[in-house]
Amino acid sequence: MSETSLKEVSKETAKNLSVSEQFTQKVISELTDMNSEIRVTNYQRYLIHGYFVGIDRALQEAEKRRNPQKNPVPYTWANVNTNKMAQDLVYYARAGLDMQQKNHLFPIPYLNSRNNRYDITFMEGYNGIRYIADKYALEKPLDVTIELVYSTDRFEIKKKSSDNKVENYVFEVTNPFDRGDIVGGFGYIEYSDPIKNKLVIMSKKDIEKRKPKYVSGNFWKTGEEGWYEEMCRKTVARTVYSEKYIPRDPAKIDENYQFLRSQELEIAKAEIHEEISQNANTIVLDAKDVISDIDTDDNNIEPDTPPVGEIPQQPEKKQPDDLGF
Repeated sequence: MSETSLKEVSKETAKNLSVSEQFTQKVISELTDMNSEIRVTNYQRYLIHGYFVGIDRALQEAEKRRNPQKNPVPYTWANVNTNKMAQDLVYYARAGLDMQQKNHLFPIPYLNSRNNRYDITFMEGYNGIRYIADKYALEKPLDVTIELVYSTDRFEIKKKSSDNKVENYVFEVTNPFDRGDIVGGFGYIEYSDPIKNKLVIMSKKDIEKRKPKYVSGNFWKTGEEGWYEEMCRKTVARTVYSEKYIPRDPAKIDENYQFLRSQELEIAKAEIHEEISQNANTIVLDAKDVISDIDTDDNNIEPDTPPVGEIPQQPEKKQPDDLGF
């Protein structure tokens, strides 16, 4: 590599680090403002840095897909509402959700038409949902099994009785090459004391009841273009990991947990306004279902494409004031 190229790389690296440091300091400032006595741990600093990397990547991928005719606002840090984003990230960091872990947490930019800047919404992925359920559980399960049941499978419930002290099941895939149609799904929650084991079953009708009234893109379509099986599986998983089946410990419930639950409503409102691009399926499939009966009259927030992809290059001009920090 030439000396000129090395200098260009060094400049770009320094520029990226500068933005990352501003981001980190912004979130840490919000964190300490909430509690002046709190000490930011090294692990929280690691999480915050991971949030920067994830959001940076998300902005770059969204910018690649942006249609200037439909959306004239570039996806850059200069156009992000960083104050609210930093405040929200405090709760995710304190809860321990890690954006660099697979399917933990995903950033999704939505254009806020009130100020023509992007709000960043965060969606828990499948592993994030499981992590939160375990973290706040009254009793953490030893294991949780999630399965869909097809028309050619054999599935039998073993209910508790005088002869059977442990709730259980029999499940057998009789034809792995052509399992037929989905007829339902189940989850099996196992504890150190097997008597506490719990079987959660859902018929196809039960699963589809939880399908959002306003469905984004191809998610619930069947066939090669759709993601029906994946959505069914994740619907079963979210039900099994819910408070109903894995009770939360009241002593563990804190403002971080309450904030995470309140975000579900915000995500739902964002998703129902506009179909999300098919290219975003890898993110949305690992996120929570949209709440089906939400009010759709608020037209202030217009979602754009949830992004996936490579870590981006930074825009050429990045003065601190432009970044919104």
